[in-house]
Amino acid sequence: MDDFISLKLNKNNLDRYHIRSSIFRALQDALPLFKGRLLDIGCGKMPYKKHILEHSGVKEYVGLDIENALEYAQDVKADVLWDGETMPLESSSFDCAFGTEVLEHCPEPEVVLKEVYRVLKPSGVFFFTVPFLWNLHEVPHDEYRYTPFSLTRHLENSGFTEIELKATGGWHASMAVMLGLWVRRSPISTRKRDVLSTALKPIIKYLIKKDKTSSITFEDGQMITGISGTAKKK
Repeated sequence: MDDFISLKLNKNNLDRYHIRSSIFRALQDALPLFKGRLLDIGCGKMPYKKHILEHSGVKEYVGLDIENALEYAQDVKADVLWDGETMPLESSSFDCAFGTEVLEHCPEPEVVLKEVYRVLKPSGVFFFTVPFLWNLHEVPHDEYRYTPFSLTRHLENSGFTEIELKATGGWHASMAVMLGLWVRRSPISTRKRDVLSTALKPIIKYLIKKDKTSSITFEDGQMITGISGTAKKK
C-alpha cells in the first residue's frame, strides 16, 4: 500500500499526492488514540490496516463496508457488510473507529454517525477525514462537501463530544490540488498531459511545501483542501 503510506511526488500522482499524504499525516497524529478493537468504516481495500496494527495499541481490526461498495481489490474483502442504516454489530463493542473520505458519500450522515456512536464503547474515539476541494467521484454516490461547522453540528447531533477539527491544507495546498487535478484529470491530450505534468511538478511541490496547516483557522475567507478530526463518545 505504498501509494497510500510511502507516497512520493511524481508527475503521475500530482492529482492525489496531497490528499493521500495529508490523510496519512492526520492518521499518524491520531494513532496514539487507537487501541483495543478498531472498526474501519467504508474500509475498501484497507490500505492502513498493516500500519495501524504495527504502530498503535489496536489488537483487533474489523473492516466494515456497504453492501454495494465498489470492489477495489479482489483479494481484500470487508469483514462485515451493512445496508447503510444499521451496522450488524453489538453496541459498545469497539474501542475506536475511523473513516477516511467516507462521510461525503453518506446520504444521511447522522444515520451513519449515530451508528458509529452506538458501536463505540464509552470514551471511544472516532477519527475521520473528509474532502472539501475535490472533483465529483463515485458518481452518483458523491453527496457532500462539509464545512467544519456542518461537521460539528452533525457530530453533536449524533451524541459526540470533545470534537477537534483541523484543515488538511490551506490556500497554497488548494492551488496545488487544483493544478494537479487539472493536469491529470481534465480532458486534454496525452501529449499535453505529459508535458504539462513535468512543468507543473516543481510548482506543485513548492506550493505544498509552503502550505502550513498548523496556522489555519476556520474563519471567513479561508480556503481549505479538506478536514480531519476526532470525536469521542461520552
